[in-house]
Amino acid sequence: MSKKAIIIFLKYPELGRSKTRLAATVGNENALKVYKELLNHTNLITKNLNCDKFLFYDKVSSNKMPWGDDIYQTAYQKESDLGGRMEDAFEQLFLKGYESVLIVGSDCYELDQTIIENAFEMLKSKDVVIGPAKDGGYYLLGLNKMVKPIFSDVAWSTEKVYDDTVKILKSLNIQHATTPVLSDIDVFEDLPPELKLLIK
Repeated sequence: MSKKAIIIFLKYPELGRSKTRLAATVGNENALKVYKELLNHTNLITKNLNCDKFLFYDKVSSNKMPWGDDIYQTAYQKESDLGGRMEDAFEQLFLKGYESVLIVGSDCYELDQTIIENAFEMLKSKDVVIGPAKDGGYYLLGLNKMVKPIFSDVAWSTEKVYDDTVKILKSLNIQHATTPVLSDIDVFEDLPPELKLLIK
């Protein structure tokens, strides 16, 4: 067992359940195409990481991504808001004995393997690392220990998520590191040209 682990939050790709904000403008089928490509990208940038890897699905199901059970372990998010789901996932892995844990989603097309590896490096000198997103949220969070207030005292799904998180860390005198600011893909305007080509 590695001392490092990555949590990947995802949904199994099903029509009508993927990228609902994007689907509102491009339709469910196009949104599903985009989401499948985002999942392929997530697989590409995580499968060779030198750490243990956990796919945390949003619901219990027999459906699993065909990425290799020898590479990715299967887990499930608990029913809660985003903060509660993340807190539970981190707690699960810290209880397993991991010392440094990162979480990412499956909707950041600009994220790459090097950024994730650098985030793990940052955790050697800081207890928290955050990857700020252009919409005010974050696409990556890394911890060496539980910091419960960052999961409960944040206005989720707003442009204040990153700022709220940083304020909490400062109030607790916890230093953090940051990775580059990247774009999450939520709506049509977020799509890079190569993903727009998938839409017909």
